[in-house]
Amino acid sequence: MYPETETVHQIIAEIASALGCTTDAVPAQIDEAKASRVLGVKTATLCNWRCTGRYALPYIKVGRLVRYRVADLAAWMVKRRMGAEG
Repeated sequence: MYPETETVHQIIAEIASALGCTTDAVPAQIDEAKASRVLGVKTATLCNWRCTGRYALPYIKVGRLVRYRVADLAAWMVKRRMGAEG
């Protein structure tokens, strides 16, 4: 089993790939459309999760703008990881 920090770095590398950038050029924050692409869900689903509190997925809101920190997405994905290792 990987140490949690190593797994977060691996997931950030996967996020970078999904966004079409290198791990050195991953933005600190991404908009809702990019976050939905990374997670494989619709933007309406992210909105639903925020409004209902279904999942504790951290986000930043300034006015109408919603942003997700890439580090928060990676940490959230590590916590949601299920199944056997190996």
